Amino acid sequence: MNKDGLPPLEALRVFAAAARHLSFTRAAEELFVTQSAVSKQVIALESALATRLFERRTRALVLTAAGERLHRSAELAFAEIRAAAAELRGGDEPTVTLATTQAFASFWLIPRLADFRRRHPGIDIRISADTRLVDLDRGRFDAAVRYLQDRNAPATALRLFGDSVLPVASPALLKAAGPLAKPADLARHVLLVYEDGDQRRPWLSWPGWLEMAGVADLRPAGSVAFNQYEPTLRAALDGQGVALAPLALVADLLRAGKLVAPLPQRFSNPRAYYFLLAERAAASPAVEAFRDWLACQVESCIAADVKLPPA
Repeated sequence: MNKDGLPPLEALRVFAAAARHLSFTRAAEELFVTQSAVSKQVIALESALATRLFERRTRALVLTAAGERLHRSAELAFAEIRAAAAELRGGDEPTVTLATTQAFASFWLIPRLADFRRRHPGIDIRISADTRLVDLDRGRFDAAVRYLQDRNAPATALRLFGDSVLPVASPALLKAAGPLAKPADLARHVLLVYEDGDQRRPWLSWPGWLEMAGVADLRPAGSVAFNQYEPTLRAALDGQGVALAPLALVADLLRAGKLVAPLPQRFSNPRAYYFLLAERAAASPAVEAFRDWLACQVESCIAADVKLPPA
């Protein structure tokens, strides 16, 4: 590890390529190096961080939880660097600047972003993942993904998908702490609480869900509270408790078996994800390409089957 706390940057670049492809061989082809060189760089990075980033399985490479976290952070950082480099070069490369939430970026967008890069290698993407709202008319962003009520969405906005909220947990947690066959079973589990200070997301509130499920007086085995939503869901993935999650954000994790949603009770969310364009970016071919790609990704996501208990 460098004195400034950063891991070896070349090793990080190689890791990011391997994580995108989940293959040392394809990463080597992208970077024009040998497979052995990719493996050595990943091992060096794991040594510097003192943690495993991949599980090496027979004919398969799988990111660990630490690897997934580092991959998301690395992709965001490299996107920022590419955007800054393009600005310094005088904006030669077309760039799309997008503002969205940390949770949407981490759990929905970034896992799909490599597909956009493959289809549009000449377009750079810059993502700002933050809970603060940005002014698209005055800011430096071309577009934003926001969580809006349908009546508040601009006519020009692209509706991505609506949502519902349901409890999720890791399979390992249920194996260790006991099954979740009915809402009352939550009494033997730790609840992961998202403390929504401004009360903008009441549908992610455990008291509301417990009341809806008919167990308003339930006392859980314990609770862990977070002031941001992304670490709430990350804790669920790590097996630390049960979280309330928007189905749209966790659908990929449910399909992969990293999370399970054993209870049928769920809230209908009054909001949906929308893609909003800045007026100045409406005629940009790069932004139009990103919007069209996003619409196709949403269509594929909705068409994919997620096995859930009947509501």
